[in-house]
Amino acid sequence: MKVENIKPEGYVMKGVYTPAKKIDLGDSYLIFVSGVQAPQGDLNEVATEDVAEQTKLVFEEINDILKQAGATLDDVVKAVIYLKDINDFEIVSPIRAEYFKNSMPVSTMVEVSGFVRKGSKIEIEVTALIEK
Repeated sequence: MKVENIKPEGYVMKGVYTPAKKIDLGDSYLIFVSGVQAPQGDLNEVATEDVAEQTKLVFEEINDILKQAGATLDDVVKAVIYLKDINDFEIVSPIRAEYFKNSMPVSTMVEVSGFVRKGSKIEIEVTALIEK
């Protein structure tokens, strides 16, 4: 079994991890994408405080990571969404539905007490499956 680290050009990592792993299953690839938070500004804070904007930025970054692995959001089979405030569900859910309208992945959404990146309100991790 071959495992490939996926790191888009210019992707900035803080810590020892890889943005994604692509695993060769023989006739298909399984892709695990690490949790993604909204991009940070100059002060290690998120670029925007708005949860809707953070959500869109996170999905776009996930899409970029998946593209590097040869996949798209349409290939996502599982998603886990972490929210700082579960009341943001009403804002995040329609955005999530738009990005996942074709894949309709199995999903989990939970509230957490905090994130590594100051000001983050959401973090999303996904798993995708693509045929060779």
